[in-house]
Amino acid sequence: MQEIITQQEINETVSALRARLSITPRVGLILGSGLNTLADSVSGAQIIPVRELPHWPLSTVMGHSGQLVIGALENKNVMVLQGRVHYYEGYHMSQVTLPIRVMHKLGVDVLIVTNAAGGINPNFLPGDVMLITDHLNLAGMMGLNPLIGPNLDEFGPRFPDMSQAYDRSLADIARQSALEAGVTLREGVYAGLSGPSFETPADLRFLHMAGADSVGMSTVPEVTVARHGNMRVLGFSGISNKANLDGSTITTHDEVMEAGRVITPKMEKIIRGVLRAL
Repeated sequence: MQEIITQQEINETVSALRARLSITPRVGLILGSGLNTLADSVSGAQIIPVRELPHWPLSTVMGHSGQLVIGALENKNVMVLQGRVHYYEGYHMSQVTLPIRVMHKLGVDVLIVTNAAGGINPNFLPGDVMLITDHLNLAGMMGLNPLIGPNLDEFGPRFPDMSQAYDRSLADIARQSALEAGVTLREGVYAGLSGPSFETPADLRFLHMAGADSVGMSTVPEVTVARHGNMRVLGFSGISNKANLDGSTITTHDEVMEAGRVITPKMEKIIRGVLRAL
């Protein structure tokens, strides 16, 4: 397991990136599995492979391009992370969330986070978009909280409040944006697990009883760190497959990637509407 990222390493990453930026981003977007093409809509795009930045963790998962796209979307300066890294790839949680620390120091105050997720709610279908209204930090409950270690006082307090992890006013804007775009927007609670194995039917029945509507292997650490830094967060799950509560079907990563092609145009319409309203 890698060591905890230090304040100095964060600053070194920020300095290296700031030296290359031609604009100051205000909105950060993180794109999940199969959702990378959303970044194609950014105008005046400056593309920076993250492998060229010091300390930045590299993704090993298909569907995560590993590059930053900086430019304008709906006349807002955005920084789009095409692909993320996950705890299950062998990184420390502070490495997984380094991009959020860097965005914060660059001036990003609104984070839009997306993921591909299994649909636990029986009413959800593959291809649906779900507004994340809250989450279950199951990995964090088991000791994998990204804030473990020395508190970075520059960013936030030792014990940050998570009662409103997802910004309610941004959620209202997303609802209105979906309505105007004619996109059905589901809503629910996202369960964040460590992965990389997909869930057993018993896992899924437990999560369903606990109130989860979708499940995945990302997002929650990033949101936790964003809220530690008082960033406003808007989250979406793209429902990539129907959860296998009875063990009758098999879930694959190919299925997740295929669903992304259906989900991305819907998500783009909603996100564009949100950006216009900011």
